[in-house]
Amino acid sequence: MRFRQLTIVAATLNALLFIGMFAQAADPIPGIGPDGEVQKLFGDLGFTEGPAADGQGNLYFTDIPANRIHKVNADGDLSVFLEPSGHCNGVMLDAAGTLYACSMDGRLISVDVESKQVTALADSYDGKRFNAPNDLVIDRTGGIYFTDPRFRAPNPWPQGKEAVYYRAPDGAVTRLADDHPAPNGVILSLDEQKLYVIPSMEKRMWEYQIEAPGKLGPRRLFCELVQPEGATGAGGGGDGLTIDSKGNLYITSRLGVQVFDPTGGHLGIIEFPEVPANVTFGGKDLQTLYVTARTSLYAVKMQARGHLFPGAD
Repeated sequence: MRFRQLTIVAATLNALLFIGMFAQAADPIPGIGPDGEVQKLFGDLGFTEGPAADGQGNLYFTDIPANRIHKVNADGDLSVFLEPSGHCNGVMLDAAGTLYACSMDGRLISVDVESKQVTALADSYDGKRFNAPNDLVIDRTGGIYFTDPRFRAPNPWPQGKEAVYYRAPDGAVTRLADDHPAPNGVILSLDEQKLYVIPSMEKRMWEYQIEAPGKLGPRRLFCELVQPEGATGAGGGGDGLTIDSKGNLYITSRLGVQVFDPTGGHLGIIEFPEVPANVTFGGKDLQTLYVTARTSLYAVKMQARGHLFPGAD
């Protein structure tokens, strides 16, 4: 009987801890949100990544080990958009509705959303295949910044180093930076004068001045991610990120989605039941934050509104 009582007490304490955790997670960041509860939309997936919205209420996201790109339409229905996908990771849409994706099989690709025709845009640099392209952002000229770390890459890495690249509208590919281990998430500032790169192997996020499309100037430290209690060392980096209409940056980390203002000031953390991998704004009003987190897709209403780049309007 005593064992049963102890079991009930332990279960009660665990339940209170769980409730307390999500009560804390629901506390909104002033002017940001959340403006409601975190909702789990879909689960039992492999490893979700790369959410991207088209501005019409549709959302695309990837499941890397399942080798699929999924689509959630404006009515909330889930379907398989592309299979096999080439183990795609980050995706983004341009103004014409074409889907661009980082295939971890070594290519940067585009996909016609109507015909689902896949076109290889870049598959090598200096005569060698890319390691495993990870995430991307499209600028207003149609150029694409993308990262190429080592995750899921052949061993030894084909490129021999991890880097950030730019694919110009004419197809030319330039290596822009190879000064940090595991460059992962990448996004532009609202005016496209700055490029933000978050590595996965260090807690710092970096900001590069853009002198011209595909040409980076000096870099500076933009922010340091808040680390889990007791964490030591230089690790604890981020994964994916997005930006809202006021230039605030949302970075996925082990603690949740960390929000920073345009000066690098830390505003708060939005917590999720699973560790988030990537994040974007979507919905017809761009006020729903979608988060891919391990085996699931989550959504939460926000006070903030997401930003659509001219190339994805």
